[in-house]
Amino acid sequence: MQPLLSIKNLSLNFAADSGITNALKNISLHVNRGEIVALVGESGSGKSVTSLSILQLIPSPPATYTSGEILFCEDGTTIIDLLKRNRYAMQDIRGNKIAMIFQEPMTSLNPVLTCGDQVMESILLHKKISKEQAKQQTINWFEKVKLPDPAAIFNRYPHQLSGGQKQRVMIAMAMCCEPALLICDEPTTALDVTVQKTILQLIKELQQQSDMGVIFITHDLGVVAEVADRAVVMYKGEIAEQDTVKKIFADPTHPYTKALLACRPVNHKRGERLPVVSDFLDAKPANNNTESGKIVPAADTNEKGSVLLSAQNLSVWFTTKKTLLGKPVAYTKAVDDVSFEVYKGETLGLVGESGCGKTTLGRTLLRLIEPTTGKILYNGIDLTSKKRDELHALRKDVQIVFQDPYSSLNPRLTIGSAIAEPMKVHRIISTEKQRKDKVTELLEKVNLRAEHFNRYPHEFSGGQRQRIVIARALALNPSFIICDESVSALDVSVQAQVLNLLNDLKKEFGFTVVFISHDLSVVRYISDRIMVMNKGRIEETGQADDIYFQPRSAYTKKLIESIPKGITV
Repeated sequence: MQPLLSIKNLSLNFAADSGITNALKNISLHVNRGEIVALVGESGSGKSVTSLSILQLIPSPPATYTSGEILFCEDGTTIIDLLKRNRYAMQDIRGNKIAMIFQEPMTSLNPVLTCGDQVMESILLHKKISKEQAKQQTINWFEKVKLPDPAAIFNRYPHQLSGGQKQRVMIAMAMCCEPALLICDEPTTALDVTVQKTILQLIKELQQQSDMGVIFITHDLGVVAEVADRAVVMYKGEIAEQDTVKKIFADPTHPYTKALLACRPVNHKRGERLPVVSDFLDAKPANNNTESGKIVPAADTNEKGSVLLSAQNLSVWFTTKKTLLGKPVAYTKAVDDVSFEVYKGETLGLVGESGCGKTTLGRTLLRLIEPTTGKILYNGIDLTSKKRDELHALRKDVQIVFQDPYSSLNPRLTIGSAIAEPMKVHRIISTEKQRKDKVTELLEKVNLRAEHFNRYPHEFSGGQRQRIVIARALALNPSFIICDESVSALDVSVQAQVLNLLNDLKKEFGFTVVFISHDLSVVRYISDRIMVMNKGRIEETGQADDIYFQPRSAYTKKLIESIPKGITV
C-alpha cells in the first residue's frame, strides 16, 4: 500500500554571504497512516527543516532544493508532489490535510486574538459551515484535548493560560480539520514531566481515534520510546539510521544513536561522568572509572556541614485582586511559609512543576523578588534587612544562571563585553587588558575559544550561549550560584556537556549550587540533596537517591512516574 507520505532523496541548501550550507543531504523516509514516526537528533541535525519542507514553509531564496520529492497520498491512490504545488494549492493542504504543532505555543498563538477565535479561523477557512457551528466545534475540540472549562477558555487570550494549556490549544487548532498527517515539532520540550506525559498521551489517543499519520520531532529518546512506532535518527542533515523504536533502543548501529542513548542522565548513577557525542564519534569512549571522570560531592550532607544560606518562614504573595480603592483582597501564595538550609559546597536540587514557586523562591533568595514575610540569612547576614545599596557589595558573591540564555544576554554586546561587565561594575580588575585575559580564561574553562570574545550572542548555539552565561556568573568568583532551569531546553547531548561542565567547575571553584528544574532525573543526577516543591510549599527534602528511589510524598511519586524512561541501556 502507498505510504501516506514519502520523502525521496531530498537535498536542501541554504545560501548565505559566508557560503552554501548543506542542510539536508539526500534523505529518504516514509510515514504510513496510523503510524507515529519520530525524527530524532540534535539542534541543527535537519529535523525541523525536513518538517517545514513538507508544508513549503521555508522561503526560497535562501533555500534551494537540489534534488528529491515529497509525495503525499491521502486517499491511497492519488499521489501529489508537495514541492511542485503552488502556494494557493498549499493553502488548501496546510491545516486541512497536513497540520503542524509548533515548538513554542506562545509565539505560535496570536496574542491579540482569543484562543477560540484562532481555532475557529482554521475551521471557517477549510469548512463551509456557519460561525455558530464553528464555535461549537471549537468548544468540542477544547473538550477533546481536555482543557478545563472549554467555554471559558474560548474567550481567553494566550497569556491567560499555562504552558500546558496553550499547547493543548495548539493541538486543538491542528486537529480541528481532522488532517491525515500531523507534524509535532518538539511539542513537549519545555513542559513539566507531568504535563508532558498528559500531552503525549493525548496526541497518541487522538492519533489512534482518527488513524492519522504523525511525524514527532524530538531530541529526547525517552519521549520517542513513549509514543513512536518507528524512529529516524538524523545527524548533520543526513539520516544516521531508521528502524522500529524497539530495534533502535535494543541494538543501535550508528555511533551517534549510541551517544544519544548513553548521555541521558536517567541511565547513569549519581556522580558518574556523562558521556558526550564526541566520545562515540571519535571511537574513544570515556572511561568513567578514571579519577578525573568521577564527580565527588563537595559536602557530606549526611554530616551536615556549615550552613551557607537559610530561609526562615519565607513567603512571597502576589496580589491578584484589589478593591476600587486599591486595597488587596486576594493573593497568589507563590511561596508559602518555607524554611530550609543550604550547606557550603553542596548542590541542592529544587524540583517541581511549573507554577509550584521554585523560580520565585530562587529569585527571592537573591532579593530579585522581595519577600512578603520571613528571613533570608546568608553567611549569618540577614539579607531581608539590607537596603538595596547595601546589597550591592554582596551581589558579587551570589549569582544566577537564568533559564533562557538568549534573553539574559544583551544582543548589542559581544560576549566578551558581557562577561567583563560584572568585573567593571564591581571594580575587581582595574585594567582593560587584565579583564580581557580573565574573560579569555573563563571562555576556555567553559570549552569556548579566545576568538569567540568579539562575537555576538546570535552567533552561538543554545548550548554555547548557556556556557557563556555560566562563564559570566563565574566572572566574580561567587561562592553561591542559582541555576534556574539552565538545561531544560537543551538537546540531551548538549545537556550532558553542560552538566559535566557544572560539576567540573564546582569541583574547581568550590561554590555552592541551588539547581532548579522540573526534571527529577537531571536533578537526581547532579544534586547531593533534593527539595520537592508543590503549590508554594516544600513537600519533602532528602538525599538525592533517597528521594528518587524511595519517595515518601504522593506528589514526588507522581513526578517520578511521569519521567519518560524508555528502555535503559
